[in-house]
Amino acid sequence: MKITAAEVNKLRQTTGAGMMDCKKALVEAEGDFDKAIEILRKKGQKVAAKRADRESSEGAAIAKVNSSHNKGAIISLNCETDFVAKNDDFIKLANDFANMALNCNSKEELLAADYKGITVADKLTEQTGVIGEKIEIGAFKTLEAPFVGSYIHAGNKIAVLTGLSSNGDQAEEVAKDVAMQAAAMNPVALDENGVDQEIINKEIEIAKDQLRQEGKPENMLDNIAQGKIKRYFKDNTLVNQAFIKDNQKTVAQHVQTLGNDVKVVGFERVALG
Repeated sequence: MKITAAEVNKLRQTTGAGMMDCKKALVEAEGDFDKAIEILRKKGQKVAAKRADRESSEGAAIAKVNSSHNKGAIISLNCETDFVAKNDDFIKLANDFANMALNCNSKEELLAADYKGITVADKLTEQTGVIGEKIEIGAFKTLEAPFVGSYIHAGNKIAVLTGLSSNGDQAEEVAKDVAMQAAAMNPVALDENGVDQEIINKEIEIAKDQLRQEGKPENMLDNIAQGKIKRYFKDNTLVNQAFIKDNQKTVAQHVQTLGNDVKVVGFERVALG
């Protein structure tokens, strides 16, 4: 049967599939639009099954904050190649999913959510068929605080959310500064209380081994190692790090420009690659 260009274009706009794939699906469906969509989805399932064991380390990490600035979400939409990750339609889809994540509490809830008449999970399968690469939601993180800010590093490779204990005139700028800090310096925790005890024990043992090699006496090792741990906290915990825009003060001190009692209360960081 004759399939018009307008019908093919309509299916392409709906599914994002290529023109030839859309035409073939409409011919197979004998012009039935809904059946053609189903044919394309089944094709996506077959491609997804074939690509299931592929590594999807490329993609886009997107952070979003709600209009009240008290909740943020980060998702990564993962794919196999940087070529796909830079595609405008792929980035738009990642942004759509990140906006949806603001209303979800888990990755599973996001995957089950409705996206233009189908679930997000089904949309991922569909797009796997369209693009020919494994596509999946990788990271899913949310953050709630009195004020939440965000930052996405160039190329959508790193996305960060930061939470402050108070709102204010310059809260958005300061929260973004802190998010940029976390993006650049990759802290292991918010402060020393958030560092896993196993990491602390490992760092202490590393410090002691170094001190022994330097010939320090055994009875001095504990005290010197504790000093080195304090330095580790300063270098690797967000609020204690030297602020990248002014290394004469810490991140905590920079945040206090909003008020002496204002603190960073949380952060989330997602990095690809």
